[in-house]
Amino acid sequence: MFPNVPLYAGFAIQRGGNMPVVRRRVRVLCAVMALNVFVCVLVTVSWNFRRDKSGQQKIRIPSKRFWQQQVWSKSFWNKEQQRLDFIYNPLISSELSIELPDWLDDSGPADPCQPDHRVSAQIFNFTSLPQYFQDFLLYMRCRTYPMLINQPHVCDDEPFLLLVVKSLIPHFDRRQAIRETWGRTGVFANKTVATVFLLGSSSPEDHLPDLLEMLGHEAELHKDILQWDYRDTFFNLTLKEVLFLEWFSQTCPHTQFILKGDDDVFVNTLQIIDLLTGLSVKKAKDLFIGDVIRNAGPHRDQKLKYFVPESVYVGQYPPYAGGGGYLYSGDVALRLHNISQQVVLYPIDDVYTGMCLKKLGLAPEKHAGFRTFDIAEKQRSNLCVYRSLMLVHSRTPQQMLTIWPWIIDPDPDCQ
Repeated sequence: MFPNVPLYAGFAIQRGGNMPVVRRRVRVLCAVMALNVFVCVLVTVSWNFRRDKSGQQKIRIPSKRFWQQQVWSKSFWNKEQQRLDFIYNPLISSELSIELPDWLDDSGPADPCQPDHRVSAQIFNFTSLPQYFQDFLLYMRCRTYPMLINQPHVCDDEPFLLLVVKSLIPHFDRRQAIRETWGRTGVFANKTVATVFLLGSSSPEDHLPDLLEMLGHEAELHKDILQWDYRDTFFNLTLKEVLFLEWFSQTCPHTQFILKGDDDVFVNTLQIIDLLTGLSVKKAKDLFIGDVIRNAGPHRDQKLKYFVPESVYVGQYPPYAGGGGYLYSGDVALRLHNISQQVVLYPIDDVYTGMCLKKLGLAPEKHAGFRTFDIAEKQRSNLCVYRSLMLVHSRTPQQMLTIWPWIIDPDPDCQ
């Protein structure tokens, strides 16, 4: 019909003869196609540039080592942690044998269990600190102490729940009350339960009577005492923690769950088992619950039990579960053991555990059943209240013996 008219002209005639519109559309289409071709070429060149001749992907090495920009902290613990962070950094640990940056110059003793006298020079107010604090700092790198009493067969039956109790040598009455109540070993609700007590040693400065013979008899009779040869002080509770984790990784690695607490807490073991049996596989694997404390930091008043000066530590504490008692999985315990090598010992054990959890990318979960700061005074005499709780701090041996029968009573008189 129109033999001499170009094909695109027919299109233009159908649209009303608007030739400029058609040309603009063609130009846009060509531009888009050209842009696509350019992007493909750019991606191909970039991909080839990052691979060597064997087809392996290349790793770009920065011309300047980024870790040389590290700033040395003014606080001693923070500096020690920077040192460990440097050593355990997988990207740069291979360089340690070649060259150490100036800020990591470490002149500590070759034996970490010898007193580190450089501490007194690095902490300006070292001599004004309490003696127990000075002792902690001098031996902060030591993590290996002889084991005096061991129980290598306590986990032969691969317990579902291991009750781990922090105790002191003179606390015979507390340990016995726990054995007769919530720390009974055996089978509860078709689940195997085992119990161990964690102890250190005393020194002449503690002015305590010689009770080692009695302790040896207790250990032989009940086979639940674990003791290490270190001075059992408040600031060494962290040491008790890492020594237990080491022991656990070697002796009880197949234990499913751990309830760890002080020897003056009351635990509703039946309620604990009931909670654990209802967990999903994922929830059980990463379990760590307790009475969680958030947005806390070190106390600067030297009169307080938890005093830590700025010369030793700066920064806020990570979320942590109060050390009176918390519940976690055996899997988490094994991970805590591994990661604890990368976290400098801190003088407050529950805070230290929170630091290790943070390093693992985990956070403790708050559970209303854990009352490490006790319950309301008007409720303490109501024995039925304890049936719905997991753990309460603190209770005397006599109170434990009074509360426990109500826990195991299948038909209590509770309204």
